[in-house]
Amino acid sequence: MKNKKNWLMGSGLFALVFFLSGCVKTIAGPNNTRVPDPDGFIYKTLVVPLGDFLTYLATNFNWGFGWAIIIVTIVVRIILLPMGISQSKKAMVQSEKMQYLKPQMDIAQANLKQATTREEQLKAQTEMQKIYKENNVNMLGGIGCLPLLIQMPIFSALYFTVSYTQGINTATFMGVNLGKANLIFVALAGLSYVGQSYLSLIGIPEEQKKTMRSMMIVSPLMIVFMSLKAPAGVTLYWVIGGIFSCFQTFITNVLMKPRIKKQIEEEMRLNPPKTVVTPIVKDVTPTAQTKKQQKITQLKVGMLGNKENNRLS
Repeated sequence: MKNKKNWLMGSGLFALVFFLSGCVKTIAGPNNTRVPDPDGFIYKTLVVPLGDFLTYLATNFNWGFGWAIIIVTIVVRIILLPMGISQSKKAMVQSEKMQYLKPQMDIAQANLKQATTREEQLKAQTEMQKIYKENNVNMLGGIGCLPLLIQMPIFSALYFTVSYTQGINTATFMGVNLGKANLIFVALAGLSYVGQSYLSLIGIPEEQKKTMRSMMIVSPLMIVFMSLKAPAGVTLYWVIGGIFSCFQTFITNVLMKPRIKKQIEEEMRLNPPKTVVTPIVKDVTPTAQTKKQQKITQLKVGMLGNKENNRLS
C-alpha cells in the first residue's frame, strides 16, 4: 500500500511536470523564432500575470529581476510553510509510534515468512494491518508530495516567464545572466538540497538512516537535473527554495522532533501498544499418515528380523 501511494504520487508529479513543460503554445515569430501564443491558456493565466508582477517589483522598487524572483520565492515558501511543517509533524509522530510497534511487526513479518498456505498468508497480512489499526497508527501519515506539486505550476510559469518576458531574459543578478543557464547557480541549488537532506537525518534511528540516505542523493540530483538547462532565473528559485527548505527542516527535526519524541514516549507509557499478534507455533506432532508409515516400517523391520532368525536356526 505504501509503495502504491508513493508510485501514484511520483507518477502524478512527473505527469504534472511534463504537462506544464509543454503547455505554453508557441507560434512562428520574426526572424524564424518561436514566440508564445498570446491566446494560450497557460500563457494568459500564469506566465503573463507572473511576468507583470516581477516587472512591477523590479522597476517600481528598483530591486531588479533577481531580487524580484527571490521575493516571489520567499512569499511562495512562506505560504507553503504551515503545510510542510504539518506534514513533517504527522510523519514524525507516526515514525516514533512505529518504534514501539516494531516488536509486533517483526512477529507479523516472521509469521508471514512461515506461512505455507494462502489462508495463513492472508491471516498474517491481516494481522499486520490490525497492528496499525488497533494502535491508531497510519503508516501513510505525513507522506505526500503536495507542497512540491503546488510549486510545479509556479516553477513552470517562472520558466516561461524568464524565457519570454521582455527584460527578464536579458537581466543580470550578481553578474549572472538570468536568461541563460548558469552552472554556479546549479551547483548552489544542488548543495542547498544536500544540506536539507543532511538536516532531515538528524534524530533518525540508524536502521532508518540506511533507507533514507538514498534520498540524500535523489532529491539534489532531481533539482540539478531540472536546473541544468533552465534559465538562471529559474535556478535562482531553487537556490532560495533549498535554503528555505534547510530552515524548515531545522525547525521540524531540531526544534520540534525532541518534543514530539517525549510526547510519544509519555503516551506509550500511559497507553502501551496493544498486543495483536503472537508467533506461529508449528505443530510438530506426527500426522496420521506419518504414524501409518512408522507402523509399516516397524512391520517390515519385524518381518526381516524373523527371516534372519529362521535362516540362522
